[in-house]
Amino acid sequence: MPGPHPTILKTSGRRGWLIVAMLVCAFGLYFAGLFRPFTEVTKLWIFEDEVSVIGGMVSLWEAGEYFLFAILAVFTVAFPAVKILALLAIWLVPGLTRESAQAMFRFVSGMGKWSMLDVFVVAILVILLRAGSIATIAIRDGVVLFTGAVLLTQIAALMTGRIVQHLKTE
Repeated sequence: MPGPHPTILKTSGRRGWLIVAMLVCAFGLYFAGLFRPFTEVTKLWIFEDEVSVIGGMVSLWEAGEYFLFAILAVFTVAFPAVKILALLAIWLVPGLTRESAQAMFRFVSGMGKWSMLDVFVVAILVILLRAGSIATIAIRDGVVLFTGAVLLTQIAALMTGRIVQHLKTE
């Protein structure tokens, strides 16, 4: 009587552990990046304000900008978290079949097309603030943390895709 199917992690060796470690680090960087200051805005050389993603979302909500709040909530908060957690699930869920792992990876890949919207939003914000002569913007550690999370997630996703594609049929 065969036992339960192992996780993909148990059958993939060191590469699998490296990918899981990258994803766990990415999730930590992502979470910290949401709460750490993304930018520091100085207006008229007098007023300074540090803005984090979560702080910016709270400000949008309080200002009644529900549409912009929803866009940031979906593309900057929800999408990256779902992508990282789905990739971790591919590696850690016991008994995941080849077909299930490949379907989950297709889902993650499909999300990747939309997850760049948050980068676009930040780029527009920087361009708008740089264009004004009465305000300056300085990048803070939240951007570095968030970027690190995005890069680790992308590398882990590429590696996962290659491994999932070559899983043996049971």
